[in-house]
Amino acid sequence: MAAEMEAKGFEHMGLDGRLLRAVAELGWAVPTAIQARAIPLAMEGRDLLARARTGSGKTGAYGLPVLHKLLSIKEASPAVPQAVRALVLVPSAELARQVGHTLRRLAAFCARQLRVAELCGHSDLADQRPVLMEQPDIVVGTPGRVLAHVAGHSLALRPWLEMLVLDEADLLLSFGFGDDIRALLCHLPKIYQALLVSATLNPELEALQELVLHNPVHVLPPEPRLPGSSQLQQFQLCCATEEDKFLLLAALLKLRLLRGRALLFVGSLARAFRVKLFLEQFGIAACALNPQLPARSRCHVIAQFNRGLYDYIVATDEEGPAEPPRHRPRKGGTARKGDKKGDKKGDKKGQSPQCPQDPEFGVSRGIDFQNVAAVINFDVPNSVETYIHRVGRTARGDSPGTALTLALPDELEGLRRIEDTLAAENGQSMLQPYEFRMEEIETLRYRCRDAMRAVTKQAVREARLRELRQELLNSEKLKVYFEDNPRDLQALRHDRPLHPANVQPHLGHVPEYLVPPSLRGIADPNPKKRKGPRGAGARHGGKKPRGSGNPLQSFRFTRRGNKRGAKGTP
Repeated sequence: MAAEMEAKGFEHMGLDGRLLRAVAELGWAVPTAIQARAIPLAMEGRDLLARARTGSGKTGAYGLPVLHKLLSIKEASPAVPQAVRALVLVPSAELARQVGHTLRRLAAFCARQLRVAELCGHSDLADQRPVLMEQPDIVVGTPGRVLAHVAGHSLALRPWLEMLVLDEADLLLSFGFGDDIRALLCHLPKIYQALLVSATLNPELEALQELVLHNPVHVLPPEPRLPGSSQLQQFQLCCATEEDKFLLLAALLKLRLLRGRALLFVGSLARAFRVKLFLEQFGIAACALNPQLPARSRCHVIAQFNRGLYDYIVATDEEGPAEPPRHRPRKGGTARKGDKKGDKKGDKKGQSPQCPQDPEFGVSRGIDFQNVAAVINFDVPNSVETYIHRVGRTARGDSPGTALTLALPDELEGLRRIEDTLAAENGQSMLQPYEFRMEEIETLRYRCRDAMRAVTKQAVREARLRELRQELLNSEKLKVYFEDNPRDLQALRHDRPLHPANVQPHLGHVPEYLVPPSLRGIADPNPKKRKGPRGAGARHGGKKPRGSGNPLQSFRFTRRGNKRGAKGTP
């Protein structure tokens, strides 16, 4: 039945016509596997436990049934009071904004009937109260922020709540929101429909399922957690030394052998700044996504990346509490049907002291990075789940993508565990070797060494301090304080100038003789300055570049099929 529904389309699901118009406007021709299975069951009023990977269309899978049910309630009883009837809990502020944006787009043709509000840490509680006073139909937020409004009596969920959605449920637990969710359950009505969506189904979720779901239907579409090799090409490369890693990264980006926009993942915030400062030595603009900054600033960075203002983001897996919450039965409160009573310290490289970070922040999963052509795992992720969530940022929908993981000898054991797990799930090896002849770029090694020497530990510390100081100067929350304490403002502004790394201008220009002979036909180390947004098509006059399906393809083969500089398994 689900396969037939997937082939027929959304119009055969019984959805409200206004929602179908929005779906057509979004260009959703046919439902994805999770949508084809989950939407009909949710519209029947069943509780669902659904497994859905990032980029599989899961927001539409629960968003359409939620919107349809709320429209049906309002049409059946026009005099029904305005109230919050659906609550969507997400693990991060960025994901809350993304989900809210998607729900508003789905409700574009019924915006007067349905209103959506987001509650997360990018705004003060007081600033959000006026929004809640208008009684939005759907509230999207992190458990901590929603609970704070409930405790402050600015948000009432009883008795009108009809639907509860837990999106990225495994992350909700790993981020330490388990206790907040249990506390929220005490403020819900006795009967409501619950949908629990997670990229992974693990034992830690069992206790939460028992509390939230009643006789749920398991929706497990037969799809791998990552797209197949025809859409997502995954490569691995062993680097003998740390210097080789940086040299290869400089060659890929400075010679413009990597096509399109890319996310670079590292293991710690200090390392992210080191990579960013290293790239700056070569005149390569990149942004380090800092989890210590407010959600508003991080969302601004992502929005600029999506608009094509720069091509590279260096991201880290550091994301608030690392200790998993303890699962214990909820005590007291109102029971619902079916209830049963009862910061990371950095990676192995560039370890940095634990700093206060926003627990509502997460990079490797949940944030909507658009048009990402490639993901580079500069450091090997610590688990297969983290690998999947990182690589899931590319090859979204029907778009192709490429993932390249760089591993040092002491990282190979972790990479092999990831490779074995993916091979067992897919029945074949997914990580193909990316054989690269480092001698082809030996001419760039001495420049790489100069750049690495310039990026000292002190330079990294000062770069982090400069970014935080600039955030303080731009903070609206501190504006009144600075008005009352002008001396503190002057102390910030007139602090000693920070020069995190002495940028050497000659590194930004790569003369022709330094470009490997085999790459001179495709390398573009000194492009002319362009105006306007940058993207995969902007560099080529709107035409797709050679090898656009795989950003590394043009580097691996010559026009006639002869090997040039590097090779890989197609």
